[in-house]
Amino acid sequence: MSERRSKAHVLIDILKVIRDNGRAKPTHILYKANLSHKLMKQYLEMLMQNEFIETVDSQGHVNYKITKKGLKFIEEFKKIEKFSEAFGLPL
Repeated sequence: MSERRSKAHVLIDILKVIRDNGRAKPTHILYKANLSHKLMKQYLEMLMQNEFIETVDSQGHVNYKITKKGLKFIEEFKKIEKFSEAFGLPL
């Protein structure tokens, strides 16, 4: 049985879904990041409050777009993950 994802890994998964598509609809994020609707809403709110993502109106529908701060978070997380694994302590 696989281990549960950490909160940081879930955030990274959401950010990558949005980054890889330029913009993402909530349903797309829900499926690609493998989240429940309730958890997705909580994480999206957290990411918006910390200015890692922003909403974009697309013909009356809400889409999410990653910000420069969100892109930087992904970069820095990769560095931390590599550092941690180098010492045999995966996150």
